Amino acid sequence: MGELVERLRIVWESLAPREQALVGIAGGALVFSLLAFVVVMPIVDVAGRATQRVDNAERQIIAMARLSREYAELDSRLRGVEERIKSQRGQHNIRTLLENLARESAVRINSMEERQASSSDHYSETKVEVSLKNVSLNQIVKYLHKIETSPQQLSVKSLRIKGRQDQSQLLDVSFSVSSFEPA
Repeated sequence: MGELVERLRIVWESLAPREQALVGIAGGALVFSLLAFVVVMPIVDVAGRATQRVDNAERQIIAMARLSREYAELDSRLRGVEERIKSQRGQHNIRTLLENLARESAVRINSMEERQASSSDHYSETKVEVSLKNVSLNQIVKYLHKIETSPQQLSVKSLRIKGRQDQSQLLDVSFSVSSFEPA
């Protein structure tokens, strides 16, 4: 190592003052570049990644707050539905209720059939397929509104509407309605 330093010193002394200044400036630039790339750039990179992680964390916090609000809203709606289901014990049979609501809406039911329904540990579902023929749009809207707003917890699961070829203002409609009871 000492030999190398001695050779460098000899070469340095053999250089003209002008060349020594140029080599000194180049060496200083090399040392500055090494410091910049070895020390400063990694620190700046770490700081940039930290800022990016903070931004990601803030976005995640905002998303979690939104999801928390949505969960609270859905949980509140679920509790309301569960209360309606529990409070309807002993109310009308679903078929009787649908017939009464149809009568109030000036709709004649063509057919009504019970279908296989799913069940859970907490609730049993009764599903009825309703078929209507030759009804106006106004009549079906009124009937569906009465179903959805009835005091008994009813839910329209599917709805199929077909226009009639012979009478364009009338429709053929079929839909599924589910009723729930505590298991």
